[in-house]
Amino acid sequence: MKKRVLPGFGLSLGVTVSYLTFLLLLPLAALILKASGQDVAALWTAVSSDEAVASYLVTFKAALTASLVNAVMGTLLAWILVRYKFPTRGFWNAIVDLPMALPGAVGGIALATVFASHGWLGSWLEPLGFKIAYAEAGITVAIVFTGLPFVVRSVQPVLEGLDPAQEEAARLLGAPPPAVFWRVILPALMPSIVTGFTMAFARGVGEFGTVIFVTSNVPLKTEVISRHIANLLEQYDLAGATAVGAVTLLASFALLLAINAAQSWQRRHERRS
Repeated sequence: MKKRVLPGFGLSLGVTVSYLTFLLLLPLAALILKASGQDVAALWTAVSSDEAVASYLVTFKAALTASLVNAVMGTLLAWILVRYKFPTRGFWNAIVDLPMALPGAVGGIALATVFASHGWLGSWLEPLGFKIAYAEAGITVAIVFTGLPFVVRSVQPVLEGLDPAQEEAARLLGAPPPAVFWRVILPALMPSIVTGFTMAFARGVGEFGTVIFVTSNVPLKTEVISRHIANLLEQYDLAGATAVGAVTLLASFALLLAINAAQSWQRRHERRS
């Protein structure tokens, strides 16, 4: 008789599925059902209004830009924390997780304080023509702030687990350091980088607390999806808020499915090669 890997697997699986169903699937299903039960014309008006479309564009553009920045800088930061030993490494390693521990409002106020026209950095940047706080650029900065830990913590354990023998073999065969990185290290890190990018993007799309304190929240210009949904709720337009929320949910879910499919294809390709 074949032994099971985990004792009590059936019970563990049942508890896990039940927990995820009540915590995640039911609320999300309720949101979609609530939106689908509305009048089709009213639903379309809510999700395709000028303000809603502008908030989609602003949010996804800022989230994509911030996630790309985090994919590069987060990988670099993870590399430094893993490959180099320096006196304050433990401090900086702890600082990476600070955006996830802070309330969003605290992070937003801190960024506004730094990048406002009279802030520590804003007073230097604005005379040069770089306006961050209370502008569209502030949205990107806020999402970079909240999304960086996802990339670092996705890449860091993979980087720590890489076999140094492969790098040494490449060097012994005459490969220069850039070739070792691009052909040996980066392919091994790419799935974790993509995972961190995806999580940072998903977090950026739904970010609220940090963003609203560092941008002007002007409709059609600097209003993100979460702020638009909050405005609909303040106007007691529950149907419109539900519809826009369902669109955001479906878009994020489609992105996650696409990334997971790409990662599965990459793993199958690596096994075959």
